[in-house]
Amino acid sequence: MNIDEYLQKLPRNILDGEDANLSEKSYRTIFNLVNLKPSDIFYHLGSGDGLGVKIAKRDYNVKKSIGIDYNVKKINLAEKEASQENIVTEFIHQDILDADISDATVILFWFTDEQVIKKMKVKFSNLKEGTRIITIWGPLPETIPEKVDFPYIINTIPFKKANNIQEQLLSIFKVKCVDFVTAWEFAERYTKALGTPEVKNDRFLTIIQTLTIWINAKKLGVTCGEGIPESISTYIKLMKMNFDIDFEPLLND
Repeated sequence: MNIDEYLQKLPRNILDGEDANLSEKSYRTIFNLVNLKPSDIFYHLGSGDGLGVKIAKRDYNVKKSIGIDYNVKKINLAEKEASQENIVTEFIHQDILDADISDATVILFWFTDEQVIKKMKVKFSNLKEGTRIITIWGPLPETIPEKVDFPYIINTIPFKKANNIQEQLLSIFKVKCVDFVTAWEFAERYTKALGTPEVKNDRFLTIIQTLTIWINAKKLGVTCGEGIPESISTYIKLMKMNFDIDFEPLLND
């Protein structure tokens, strides 16, 4: 099968935040990076188990901590647990596209659906100046981040527009070109940040993300040198021979 077919078979939490639960350590890293303060109003869009919402209120004493999720079971469970722990939070069962987030000063947003991202970017653009938007793995389209500790990316309102996608990519990786070592380093950061319970799968996920990062960089013309590095070729062959996962279509797109 080609890589697109394989990715469709993966659990969603391997690739995005739709069904993922970050660790407490990951949330604290995010909140420290964004300099979360007691005066902030925090929204987690796609709040899942509600852990981030609880930590923001309990440990950072934000003014308001609100989770929004379309899954009513998750909302009810998160609300129940926060109440049992006497943490004053708010959980809303709603589509994030319809949610009123006008008072937000900090937003955690982890989605990969391009249409949702485009619509939410427009919505974010109307927020008050200085509002910080946190994404994981992928940046908001056509923007230059204010701060990056990959895979955590922070944009501030008003957005700084990227002149082109190459400028955006290099602003995230902080290098002039992407080689195998850079791709592996950032893929590994993502794997560690995700903190999947199946540690044995971490290297496998890192390889997939490394190849994805490098191939995307190649398409954008920001890889180092000409041709395909031996290390990349080796992993592409290994994925094909051992797992029947074919990255060749991505190279040929």
